[in-house]
Formats: sequence, C-alpha cells, structure tokens
Amino acid sequence: MDNHIKINDNGPLQISGDFQIFDANGKEYPKKAKVYLCRCGLSNKKPFCDGSHKKGGFESSPRATE
Repeated sequence: MDNHIKINDNGPLQISGDFQIFDANGKEYPKKAKVYLCRCGLSNKKPFCDGSHKKGGFESSPRATE
C-alpha cells in the first residue's frame, strides 16, 4: 500500500498506508492504517486530532503549487 499524507482544509493531517509514528524519545505509537495528526495545536490527544479545531476556529487551506 502506498503512503499518503492529505492536508484537510481547516483540520488535521490525514496519514494512511504503511507507516510508523515515534515520539521524541523514539517510543512507538500503536500502529494503525490511518491516523489524523493535529495541526491546530488545540487537541488534548496530541499528536492526534480530537476535533478541537472545529471549536477553536482553526483555519488553514494550503494548496500545492507547481
């Protein structure tokens, strides 16, 4: 399976595929096929998104340029 990172408008990074996430000390987070990583900094489950961006008014809609 290919690895994919999608930047959701006004929301988290969606990561899917065969990947592993480690904390700063090298400890592994449980492996999953898809995760949502917080971009707004408001989540109580960092590095994962808990939907806090919706109430916090986070806005970001970057687009790739050629």
